[in-house]
Amino acid sequence: MAAPAEVREQVKQKYGSAARAVAQSGNSSACCDSGLRCCDPITTGLYSDSEKGLIPEKAVLASLGCGNPTALIELKPGEVVLDLGSGGGIDVLLSARRVGPAGKAYGLDMTDEMLALARENQRKAGVENVEFLRGEIENIPLPDNTVDVVISNCVINLSADKDRVLREAFRVLKPGGRFAVSDIVVRGAVPDSVRQSMLLWVGCMAGALEEQDYRARLVSAGFTDVSVEPTRIYNVEDARQSLTEAGIDIDAIAPEVEGKFLSAFIRAVKPQPACCAPGCCGAGAAA
Repeated sequence: MAAPAEVREQVKQKYGSAARAVAQSGNSSACCDSGLRCCDPITTGLYSDSEKGLIPEKAVLASLGCGNPTALIELKPGEVVLDLGSGGGIDVLLSARRVGPAGKAYGLDMTDEMLALARENQRKAGVENVEFLRGEIENIPLPDNTVDVVISNCVINLSADKDRVLREAFRVLKPGGRFAVSDIVVRGAVPDSVRQSMLLWVGCMAGALEEQDYRARLVSAGFTDVSVEPTRIYNVEDARQSLTEAGIDIDAIAPEVEGKFLSAFIRAVKPQPACCAPGCCGAGAAA
């Protein structure tokens, strides 16, 4: 397995390249270069026309996600939302509109080019209740108990230290806060040749957690009410190009990977603390 620093640098280079391509050309092909296989069919058809109409085109073009977390979680006016790995800002801008002027949406990204693109998209969208932060999802630059909802779109799978990401998400959430991310997960065992490919790691597949492992890590981080809801299941043909580019004989391993990669919506809750202060529960008040 690659070292965390190596994974981080590979991800930064690939996503920086995609951001530059979108910023310079505005061409949707920017998200489909040979190193960014979080693309068709994974990234297509995720946002409705009405959602796309609310944000600048380049925010849509720079989206390299595998789902639409803002459509699958209830956001309430006045809430604070944090998007881990916010990219061109599509999910941040959509979240900001849903929480309204009394709420706020933070976007966190480590790639300067993506941050520049996101801030330009924010300016064009005219959305003020947004702040884009530079940093790593393993070290979130926000205080404890700061946000109501943590979202992310096909980014946690790119981290080489997922346990730390989940602990950081738990830390910044307020008690009762919700974890609601789209991500790539795996069902069952996957060949070592897939796991060991840096190209596939950066492209969203080799870094994906097995479904039950994801659940267990969330529980270990302190979350409750964990659920994994499949949104898309990928077949061998969906993965043929990325696997072939990595030098893998897709036909030979087809029986081992068919239907095992899927996009999923992953939910969890940071529990409320136990009642301990005098008068905070009925029993205490009665006493």
